[in-house]
Amino acid sequence: MKFNKFVKLAAIGFASISILAACGNDTDKSAASASEEGAKVTKVKVAYDQASKPMTYIDENGNATGYDVEVMKLVDEALEDYEFEYVGTTSDDLLIGVEQGKYNVGVKNAFWTEERTEKYIFPQEFLGLSSAGLVLKKENANIKNLSDFASAGYTLAPIAANNAQYTVIAEYNEANPGNEVKLQAGEDFIVDVVQWVNEGRVDGGVIIEGSFTGQVLTEGGPYYNLKDEVVYNEFAVIKTWPLFNKKEQQFADAYDKAIAEIKETDALSKLSLEFYGKDLFEVLESVNR
Repeated sequence: MKFNKFVKLAAIGFASISILAACGNDTDKSAASASEEGAKVTKVKVAYDQASKPMTYIDENGNATGYDVEVMKLVDEALEDYEFEYVGTTSDDLLIGVEQGKYNVGVKNAFWTEERTEKYIFPQEFLGLSSAGLVLKKENANIKNLSDFASAGYTLAPIAANNAQYTVIAEYNEANPGNEVKLQAGEDFIVDVVQWVNEGRVDGGVIIEGSFTGQVLTEGGPYYNLKDEVVYNEFAVIKTWPLFNKKEQQFADAYDKAIAEIKETDALSKLSLEFYGKDLFEVLESVNR
């Protein structure tokens, strides 16, 4: 009897071990499945101009930040299937790198131009807004817009033909025959317009307000000593965009869905206030570019 009882207990024990082993196998399969799901996350490289404060730059702790970067971080949080890696670089390398596929997307306070649509995917949804204006000597502060500048016959700092700022001025000239701004194509993508104006080499130059604030109005900026010598007069608020590699349509579509949802909140207005000192979205209805 004792022997039979022992055999029964042994059989029950063996069955229990088998069941536990089977459960363990299911757990392993679930873990493997979860691991496989994790492997589906697409890693993408987001290039940013590391010297374009406050739009895109590296902070004192070595981290990527700025309005454009922080918006992309919100997009990253919203896209579970993507993992963003931020790569700091120069403006020129960003443009070339995105075009060639070195980077999946790039942010640099970029304006839309017809020429750029041939090289990059522009998504349906814009990233932010940027104030563009003229840097002038203080005595010329009465020049409020491009029309005033052209009428005065003033000279403009050269702008590289592949810089979207060149396109903005060219569009104004086309729309205002007889009162065109003297537009000269420069060899360098970016000219140090503050220095050129201060030295009297030109009467004015096109600059982004964020750049002017960082260079001139911020203590410690390279031209803080000129804060009482030069002024910034806004002539337009312009939409800015991320530039996607031509093969990244699926990624661009995912971005569109995420940013559209983000725009339903006040997150972008808060970032505009944080990095630009004002909510540019308040004038969105009047923005035509």
